[in-house]
Amino acid sequence: MAGARFGRNAKPRAPLSFCWKVLLASFLGLSFVIVWSIFSSPSASISTGRDSFDNIQGNPSAPTQSIASKLPPPVTVKPSSSRNESESSLRKEEKKRVVEQKPDAKANPDEAHADAEGEEEIEIDVEDGVDVNPEEENQSSQGDTSGEENESNTDKKKSKKKNSGPLFDPKARYEWKLCGGRNKHNYMPCIDMEGAGGRRHHERSCPNGAVTCLVPLPRGYSALVPWPESKSKVLFGNVAHPKLSAFVKTKNWVKVSGEYLTFPSQESEFKGGVQHYLDSIEEMVPDIEWGKNIRILLDIGCSDGSFVGTLLEKDVLTLSLGMMNDQTDLAQVLLERGIPAVVGNLGIRRLPFPGGIFDAIHCSGCNVHWHSNGGRLLLEMNRILRPGGYFIMSSSHGDAESEVGMSSLTASICWNVLAHKTDEISELGVKLYQRPASNEIYDLRRRNEPPFCKDGENQDFAWYAPIKTCLHKLPAAIEERGTDWPEEWPNRLETFPEWLGDLQEKIIADNEHWKAIISRSYLVGLGIDWSKIRNVMDMKAIYGGFAAALAPQKVWVMNVVPVHAPNTLPIIFERGLLGIFHDWCEPFSTYPRSYDLLHADHLFSRLKNRCKEPIAILVEMDRILRPGGWVIIRDKSEILNPIEKIFKTLHWDITMTFTRDKEGIICVQKTMWRPLT
Repeated sequence: MAGARFGRNAKPRAPLSFCWKVLLASFLGLSFVIVWSIFSSPSASISTGRDSFDNIQGNPSAPTQSIASKLPPPVTVKPSSSRNESESSLRKEEKKRVVEQKPDAKANPDEAHADAEGEEEIEIDVEDGVDVNPEEENQSSQGDTSGEENESNTDKKKSKKKNSGPLFDPKARYEWKLCGGRNKHNYMPCIDMEGAGGRRHHERSCPNGAVTCLVPLPRGYSALVPWPESKSKVLFGNVAHPKLSAFVKTKNWVKVSGEYLTFPSQESEFKGGVQHYLDSIEEMVPDIEWGKNIRILLDIGCSDGSFVGTLLEKDVLTLSLGMMNDQTDLAQVLLERGIPAVVGNLGIRRLPFPGGIFDAIHCSGCNVHWHSNGGRLLLEMNRILRPGGYFIMSSSHGDAESEVGMSSLTASICWNVLAHKTDEISELGVKLYQRPASNEIYDLRRRNEPPFCKDGENQDFAWYAPIKTCLHKLPAAIEERGTDWPEEWPNRLETFPEWLGDLQEKIIADNEHWKAIISRSYLVGLGIDWSKIRNVMDMKAIYGGFAAALAPQKVWVMNVVPVHAPNTLPIIFERGLLGIFHDWCEPFSTYPRSYDLLHADHLFSRLKNRCKEPIAILVEMDRILRPGGWVIIRDKSEILNPIEKIFKTLHWDITMTFTRDKEGIICVQKTMWRPLT
């Protein structure tokens, strides 16, 4: 109509010449390009007014700023067929933190071992991950224990074909199903034997295919008791099973009170109370100094939790190692209470920790035959114990044969017996050993038995690596890790030893990086009620900066260093933080519903061409996260888009998404939804 009116009022004029037409068309085209470049930025609508990707001040009450378009009601998991995916480069911001994170070769040659498949832009000297032992290359990245030898690192890198396709198949439709079997509510894929009457593997053994079923909730599962109240009581229904119920009836330190399992403070597995037990140990060896000199401790086997809980009050961060043969699942009870625990086994393989990192190891009535099989298990304790570290063993009854064998073995590895006495109140015989702090004492041995490990034997190789019945020589030069005991806690968190060399600057920068993100965004901008957060996992830790920034909060963080990443786990332990090696192509060794918050910073962008079915990682996150728990993922937007869609099919609440310059963050909360059986 308007065009017609203008036409009636206009005077007739001569047609435009050809040159004028070309000029006019060029002008209109140029104008269109300028307007398009201004308004078509993929992040313009959500990044306006944001100065930094790290400074995200989300508004939980506002509508979600979604990266992906909304989906129809969640359908159902039929993942696409297994295929290799290519690995994308890290974002520029991460490169500033990670570039040259290879430790100085002179300062610590063992720190630079990982797999940077295809990361040409990142200057990291790596090997094929801590999961590959040069002498025992019979385990694949999928945890295959068939005994077939893998290709050599060089051959694998030459033969590996990169696929530039997406990490997640955009055409995949997901039809979620519940896991079955007798252990379905507490299913641990690499530990439980499917269809074997609830029995467990003697060694970690994962299913051949990816696990894509969802673990059902126990009947009547309810929200957890918050910390610190959870230290004294938990909901029995969340962890109940017949063997635990029978076990509870035989103990006085745990009681059933209505719908709760309670842990009376005056009761303990130790006669006279756990406080008396700890005080007597410190009296025997004053240098113990709980919470100052001793910060990181490994507790072999899980008991009532009073030992670990009381040490937490003294600023001792204790990791309980629940045995795979513990059918009462006391490690699950500890995790429900908000106490650090992991499931493992003392057998033929090394524990998933680097060498020389625990300040002390504790074993009270753990019924481990340390002297058997050539003392293999005690040699593993020697490997992971810090030079000068303490081994504390107590028992209510003596075994003459075991005592003779233990005395002979500890003498052969030059452990010093610092104290030995039977406490009249606890009625426990307590013996404290100390690992040597220098190599000179080994020269006094009459026999070279057990022998020293080969010079090329890396004590940090610990993923599917067999226990070696040999002694690792202790560090001698000041630039080597382990020559000095760390500073007292809390100074050790931000006081760095000389062996770190130039890495100190990178760790400080990493600290400031995560302090800014957590204070400006995570604590205030994501809608997370941190008073309900206790168990936290950083799925791709580097220097522990994320965990260090959360230190003022009442949380503990499990720092997971992926086996394909640079070995920074010794740095994390040196700072007084907990951590573990893991390959995310496999399920993690913990119970379902173990963690309140999972954090993944550019984890998925480093998994291309590694995991056959990356969807299994999201399924694993669903397994180990508690209903009501949170997930924060920082990664490339091309990866976050399909992840958001997958979370929607799981009926998770997406509280905030943000993307800018092809990088983004997504924050989601798990719900109680489970598919119908």
